[in-house]
Amino acid sequence: MLARISYALRETFASLRRNVTLTAAAIVTSAVSLLLVGSTFLIQRAFDNLLTRWKGDVELIVYIRSDASVEQIQLVEDALRSQPSVIDVDRLRYLDQAESYAEAEKLFAGDPGTLRLLTPENIPSQFKVVPIAEDSSLVRELGEQFRQLAGVKEVAYAQDVFDVVSRVSQFIRVATTAMSIILLVVAVGLIWNTIRTAMFARRREIEVMKLVGATNWFIRIPFMLEGLLQGLIGGVLACGGLWGLNSAWSGAVDDFNDTELAALVVSDGYVSGVMLVLLLIGALAGAVGSGIAASRFLDV
Repeated sequence: MLARISYALRETFASLRRNVTLTAAAIVTSAVSLLLVGSTFLIQRAFDNLLTRWKGDVELIVYIRSDASVEQIQLVEDALRSQPSVIDVDRLRYLDQAESYAEAEKLFAGDPGTLRLLTPENIPSQFKVVPIAEDSSLVRELGEQFRQLAGVKEVAYAQDVFDVVSRVSQFIRVATTAMSIILLVVAVGLIWNTIRTAMFARRREIEVMKLVGATNWFIRIPFMLEGLLQGLIGGVLACGGLWGLNSAWSGAVDDFNDTELAALVVSDGYVSGVMLVLLLIGALAGAVGSGIAASRFLDV
């Protein structure tokens, strides 16, 4: 068994050295396509982070100053509840400073710099409003009225965020997904061509092996390992590129010091999960391309 494993590994690396140009092209193409796949995951997660505070059909958020008195908070709540024809008073939610800080920990999980500036004492509390009126102008008019109340820090509208996020997110997701799929197919094709070339170059050696009783699988395994290794190396390079992009983006957001942009930073834990997925996709793509080639061109 050890002799067979040693033979498979030795032949795999020997084949990689013989086809350096094709191997490099396959690895680079795999890396670029997987980097696009990983970027798509991160972009989608970033936009999901941006919309975290709007979950549950919330379309209006009234932020209360951290130094607002209990009477001012109660005044805002009473004013909101006095509008049953515009908002769903049963679903009106008030998040105190502790709850707002807990939400901020999720929202800025990937931006510890911004999170360090916030505390349960200085973060604004908030009323989350679910409207029942279909006319968005009524919701906006209501928000502008509350903006003038004492104790109110800011009023945010979901429509302003959703309009921009939905358009940008859809465009980026479609574009990067299409490009990554095309490049991944090209990478599989390059791996397939690399294995085919390697098998053709060793056709006489393969004929001799078959004459002395070597099974098809014994002959295929080194070639399949070669393709799998090409995809895996491409995945490793893609992971390095993804980590670099995410680090550069996180640093740029810190420089801007903008809380809206800070929500677009993805946590390191999620990035690690995406890297694992990229390695699996790379290995699978390499195995598929080499497996098809090794099966189809065995009789050379």
